[in-house]
Amino acid sequence: MSLAHALLTSLLEKPSSGYDLARRFDKSIGFFWHATHQQIYRELARMEQAGWIASDVAPDGGKTRKRLYQVLPAGEAALRAWVREPTEPTDLRDELMVRLRADAAIGPLGLEGELRRRMQLHQTRLAAYRAIEARDFPPGRAATREKRIQHLILKTGIMYEASWANWCEEALGVLQQTA
Repeated sequence: MSLAHALLTSLLEKPSSGYDLARRFDKSIGFFWHATHQQIYRELARMEQAGWIASDVAPDGGKTRKRLYQVLPAGEAALRAWVREPTEPTDLRDELMVRLRADAAIGPLGLEGELRRRMQLHQTRLAAYRAIEARDFPPGRAATREKRIQHLILKTGIMYEASWANWCEEALGVLQQTA
């Protein structure tokens, strides 16, 4: 996946200025596809040059250079083509796993602090996801297909963070038993 596809998706949801897009990105797609604001602005320029999006001076731009971006038919066609391409699951690449293997090979290396830190990070993100779920997807509310899909994506994040938090807790138990 490229950043362009994530931006096309976000712009199809709502035409936006670069600034507003970057802020929305941080609160949604950015949870699973990270990009800095500079990367977003550079990609918007490339996409406009490729004819995938167009921009115009934002109505609320005043004397600023604020531009409003929207997806052109060529951009939607590119996104549709990309969506139909097969994808492979992402391989796990985590230094902590190698560090644990080193701990197993040469003895206790004091990884408990790092595991506690990681567990806290996952618990914090999990709490944020659950707050979003409570706010945006309350039980019993009828939801559109779009909302159900968005909730499904959020549930993936919830399961991911819960799984890692539980794994960190289990790993701490193993390290403490064998120390």
